[in-house]
Amino acid sequence: MNTLQTLKASETPEANPSAHLELLRLLEQHPEYSQRQLASAMGVSLGKTHYLLKALLGKGWVKAQNFRRSDQKLGYLYVLTPQGVRQRLQLTQSFLARKESEYDMLKTQIVSLREELAAQTKGQS
Repeated sequence: MNTLQTLKASETPEANPSAHLELLRLLEQHPEYSQRQLASAMGVSLGKTHYLLKALLGKGWVKAQNFRRSDQKLGYLYVLTPQGVRQRLQLTQSFLARKESEYDMLKTQIVSLREELAAQTKGQS
């Protein structure tokens, strides 16, 4: 069984769209980053970064290319595939729609709480 088959369901792109969107955006800006640098930039563990990256590689959204770093060690460039670019756009649209919906609900809740406080303050006077 390969690494992709042993991924937890929570690490698949469909189950964790926000983390995968963040990783896709980061890879698009910095394809030369190592997994350690990606983990640091995302604020997650190296292991989680590895699993997220493996899921994207398995979906064909990212491909890894060898290159020689300045310290003479081999490294990888993580390049978004055309499918990866399309998925990043789709994930961005979904993420934005979800956050706009949350924002609208929060605005409604804030108005309601302000009205409640105003009514309670009036009642105490």
